[in-house]
Amino acid sequence: MADDADADLGADLDNGGAGKKGGGKGVIAGLLKWILIGVAAVILIVTIVVITTLIMNKGGKPQTPIPVSEEYTTTREVYDWYTSLDQVRTNTSDPIPASVVVQVAIGYKKEDKAASAEITSRRIEITAFLRRFFSEKTVAELGPLNEDVLRQQIRDQINDDILSSSKIRDIQFTSLDVVQQ
Repeated sequence: MADDADADLGADLDNGGAGKKGGGKGVIAGLLKWILIGVAAVILIVTIVVITTLIMNKGGKPQTPIPVSEEYTTTREVYDWYTSLDQVRTNTSDPIPASVVVQVAIGYKKEDKAASAEITSRRIEITAFLRRFFSEKTVAELGPLNEDVLRQQIRDQINDDILSSSKIRDIQFTSLDVVQQ
């Protein structure tokens, strides 16, 4: 009987040791199972979010366009310049008139052949307009602080009154001399 008890005890020790080894494999298998479930859940959630975003944005386009003002653009457009206008000489509308001598360059969209052709064909009208424009101004209105306003007024009036099929984008004074007498 003692042999049977020793055999049973030896069998129990063998089964216990094997059970512990199998138990370690069971823990690793369970841990791997939960890791795979977590990875699958993350993949499922990311897929749902991407599909929902694409549907909401209609294929990647934002729902509301963001307006961009000309004042806040970081790069300025490059223009071609028409510089063949004659120099304009006139007098101001002051009680004691001052002489005004101005040379103007007209900026238009890069490689816009229609604008170049129309400006060339209306060169005489533009020069006459500039002579009339500066003769209606006073010395105070022609000061350096008002140059931006003058350039904008000239650009708008040329676009509205003289040009028909194209538009100029900018006006620059290559020279603007006001000589008081």
